[in-house]
Amino acid sequence: MQKKKRKIVFLTGTRADFGKLKSLMSRLQNDDDFEVHVFVTGMHMLSKYGYTCEEVEKTGFRNIYKYVNQNASDSMDHVLAKTIVGLSDYVKEISPDMLVVHGDRVETLAGASVGALSNILVGHIEGGEVSGTVDELIRHAVTKLSNIHFVANERAKVRLTQLGEREDAIHVIGSPDIDIMSSNTLPTIGQVRKHYEFNFGNYGILIFHPVTSEVDDLQRQIRIVVDQVIASGQNYIVIYPNNDSGTDIILREYVRMHNLPRIRIYPSMRFEYFLTLLKHADFILGNSSAGVREAPHFGVPTINVGSRQYNRVKCDSVIDVAVDPEAIARAIEQSWSTPRRARTLFGNGDSAESFHAIVSNQLFWERETQKYFVDRVMS
Repeated sequence: MQKKKRKIVFLTGTRADFGKLKSLMSRLQNDDDFEVHVFVTGMHMLSKYGYTCEEVEKTGFRNIYKYVNQNASDSMDHVLAKTIVGLSDYVKEISPDMLVVHGDRVETLAGASVGALSNILVGHIEGGEVSGTVDELIRHAVTKLSNIHFVANERAKVRLTQLGEREDAIHVIGSPDIDIMSSNTLPTIGQVRKHYEFNFGNYGILIFHPVTSEVDDLQRQIRIVVDQVIASGQNYIVIYPNNDSGTDIILREYVRMHNLPRIRIYPSMRFEYFLTLLKHADFILGNSSAGVREAPHFGVPTINVGSRQYNRVKCDSVIDVAVDPEAIARAIEQSWSTPRRARTLFGNGDSAESFHAIVSNQLFWERETQKYFVDRVMS
């Protein structure tokens, strides 16, 4: 009896989640037992953020479907609704065996919702983590809509069991981006400088995303951050925030830095190029998850500003500061003397192989899509 070819749809909405999914997608595409499809939407489709769907296309995945799910005036709930409509039509057309989503974006919630309501298996990458913002609410909601969980570490697994998930549906595979970070395929820093046309020797990285529950205070927050970046007198590579509510407030403040020779601003950056940029940085400043996940893997100090990564797993190289001018200034100064000691809590660089081994097992596919809550403590 011929083995059934499994059709798997990976949903990607941002430069960051594509970087984390890429190694998993590549591993399955190289196996004739799988048919990989890629649903590309979100920030990928916006010229404002570099139209990064073109970067997805350059990777050579065979079945790519592009879908514009938003315009500049859409709120997050509108984006959610539009994504559900587009993805629902798509999966009805191709009838996949599983939808794979990552993290805690609105597109992720849309993907999990479509899968759950269409009786399609949903695999969630990097569930069970905390951050203290609306992202955390989305991530845990996606957990309850997903059938299978591929988590980064044991602590995340424990959280999923607290949410009533079955232990045999939770697989610890590490964070897939560690696969790429640990590989020998990253570009050199010279190639990064040439491609993005900057010649800084030493530099910091600034990535600051809006916290949607703090939009009323965002103008003050980003003004303080930009003031300290300018006052520090150092070189910076600045990368646009994600497209959550409040992004334009941040971008308007970035206009103050446009003509400063020590600062280069980019809408986006290729994932592998960003990893090399991060590896060679003096520090990363802001509130991006890259500061608490990827930077410690390279031993790069992180100045983590504000509440966005609240309660996230952190290494010693992460300096937590309030959105306060003096606190940020001290942290920038402190970052120069922070020891560079590589450390990671998110896997060993074999996520793609672990993922492939799990989904290659016939027993993996012999599960019901109907879920039941598992009580851990009974009164």
